[in-house]
Amino acid sequence: MKALVLNAEERTAELQDVAHKTPGGPEILVQVKAVALNPIDPLYVAHPLGKSGRIIGSDFAGVVVSTGTDVLPDGKMPGQYVAGFLQGACSVNDRPGAFAEYATIENDLVWEVPRQVSPAEAAGVSLVALTAAQSIWFRLGLKAPFAYDQELAFEEHPDWPWIRPGTEDLPDVIDFFIYGASTSVALYAAQMIRISAAATGKKVRLFGAASKTRWDLLKAKPYGYDFLVDYRDADWPEQIRKLSGGAGVRFAYDCISEGDSVEKVSSTLASNGRSAVVRSRAGKAWNAADLPFEPIYGAVWEGLGEEVQYQGFTVKKSPAARVFAAAFYKWLSKAVGTELMPNPMRSMPGGLAKVVDDGFKLLGPGKMEEREVQRDEPWMKPVSAEKLVYTL
Repeated sequence: MKALVLNAEERTAELQDVAHKTPGGPEILVQVKAVALNPIDPLYVAHPLGKSGRIIGSDFAGVVVSTGTDVLPDGKMPGQYVAGFLQGACSVNDRPGAFAEYATIENDLVWEVPRQVSPAEAAGVSLVALTAAQSIWFRLGLKAPFAYDQELAFEEHPDWPWIRPGTEDLPDVIDFFIYGASTSVALYAAQMIRISAAATGKKVRLFGAASKTRWDLLKAKPYGYDFLVDYRDADWPEQIRKLSGGAGVRFAYDCISEGDSVEKVSSTLASNGRSAVVRSRAGKAWNAADLPFEPIYGAVWEGLGEEVQYQGFTVKKSPAARVFAAAFYKWLSKAVGTELMPNPMRSMPGGLAKVVDDGFKLLGPGKMEEREVQRDEPWMKPVSAEKLVYTL
């Protein structure tokens, strides 16, 4: 098969002919029809964590072509369209990624793509939607629209007492703030907060920080922000506290987690508040001394049920996170396109051969301010509130 393979010495990826893996046990083999880009994909090509020769990339969608011997009749079968994500070159661990003509993955870690959703739309859902679900439902403890083993989660994280059912009495009106409200993760997070509110009969006031150019999108369905501030304003934390009545918000989610954003987001919280972040302090993505609240962090890769090694720290294997991911993907099979709307997407030309030259340049090798591209093609305009998708 053709695959995008890491060249660590040159800090790039190259299209090569490689053998695909035969599915074993609970695995399925998927013929990939579309892949979607995430900022971590170019980040760990530009700053390699491992050796050359690894298939890169995370998000994919495609059709099942064969199964391992342990896939049950009620599991994913040949001919079904599915979507999921793999770890690729995003850790020290030597595991293959998704940017290839075929991908092998465990049967319960993909979701069946509903008929009303195209493979291109589905390709951009799995990683960012799970990232949001882990933060909103698994870590911050809002009610999920599906059942999972919360006792197992509490056993792993006894410092999260609120995730045990019946242990927290939330107010009738919940204030929730999202920093980076137009990011791909945040677009799902806002929908999930609304879904939780509908399930519990609570009212949510949703606060966000984003560019003014995205406010109309964010105020509309399915996001429905009540209050928005411009992240470029130096006093946006003060604006959020004032809009929330002065006491601060109950929940906050920092979808950027760079520079001083974590410290500023923490300053918007009420005295009984808590927040989640998308990057780890251990990985030196952000630094802030003497925070009033320690943000909750967990890597999306925990959902794959494997230990994740970066340079300098390790994310432990989490059986609870894997159980949650499987339950979430089962729910996605029915929810995407109805209860949960896919993010806007940009169709990129050229297939796998153009991912590095075009898509990676648009997303940049690191922080958001490094995304500067001077190109005239219509598909090379700056990225905002959308996923870049390549079809194969």
